[in-house]
Amino acid sequence: MAGWYELSSNDKGQFSFVLKAGNGEVILRSEQYESRASAENGIRSVQTNSPQEDRYDRKEATDGRSYFNLKAGNHQIIGTSQMYKTPASRDSGIESVKTNGPSSTVKTA
Repeated sequence: MAGWYELSSNDKGQFSFVLKAGNGEVILRSEQYESRASAENGIRSVQTNSPQEDRYDRKEATDGRSYFNLKAGNHQIIGTSQMYKTPASRDSGIESVKTNGPSSTVKTA
């Protein structure tokens, strides 16, 4: 099963999205957006940028866990991964975003 996006809003009226892999696991989270249209633009940016290796910024947290940010062409962060125990797990997460990011399926949570 292919991945999909889940678009949701919080009690303050802000919007965000997650990218889920085919197994339902969250593989990328967005920031909070003031409008639904801005969140939808964020999804389009992930769809465009996720296949490109040079858009991933591999990071290490202060506790030694690994994570990554997906950046747009203008270097703005458009999504952040979960924390991974190892760099190899993080790199597998990147491959999953590359595979599932182009999905055109958007569900409302």
